[in-house]
Amino acid sequence: MKTYWIKFRLKSDATFGKGDGVAGLVDTEVQHDQFGLPYLGGKTLKGLLTAECAEILSALENVVPNKVENWHRPAQRLFGNRGSGNVEMALLHIGHAQIPSDLRYLIFDDFKTGKLSREMVLESLTAIRRQTSMDAETGASKKETLRTTRVILRETVFESRLDFCEEPTNEDLALLAACVKAFHRAGTERNRGRGKLEAELYDRYPGIDAETKKPVEPVTNIYFESFRKGVLA
Repeated sequence: MKTYWIKFRLKSDATFGKGDGVAGLVDTEVQHDQFGLPYLGGKTLKGLLTAECAEILSALENVVPNKVENWHRPAQRLFGNRGSGNVEMALLHIGHAQIPSDLRYLIFDDFKTGKLSREMVLESLTAIRRQTSMDAETGASKKETLRTTRVILRETVFESRLDFCEEPTNEDLALLAACVKAFHRAGTERNRGRGKLEAELYDRYPGIDAETKKPVEPVTNIYFESFRKGVLA
């Protein structure tokens, strides 16, 4: 099994929604674990990357239709093919996007000693935003339209593990890098300014290298160059 990683940093507040709220507190709650740590579900992340892949293939169809066929197979290998009643399982398993592991372990330790609670952790990484609809004529707030949403604070970092059940081809990784480069937003209301992010692809855990003591470098641009050459050749 070959493992890669996606790491992204929020550039605006985001809501990775649970689909419900908390009575008397918020109308829209963020998805979080038993420790109060927000996360983006693996299935949701896969859906977002699959959507970016579809957009890329559509763009290629319009611009270089003679090249798009070359990328259908890598797309099927990465994300699976459910068309025409034939289900082809993807080679890529995408895990939850979580807070970096070193911070999670520190929080776990403080949980064990009782220094932290779930509520304390959640409140340290999130904030509650309130919004209401406005009357176009008077400019006043409309009655009973106030809604509260919990948001994950900007600059929060998330990482997701990507496991291939067999060795990926260079084309697989090239298309994956293109999808990661195109991945700029996540969460609810991402079309209204929330959930902006910057993502990178790594071929090993995106932490500090044990030998050099320097941050591990992303490989996004390396593999994306292969995609660019494959499209332009």
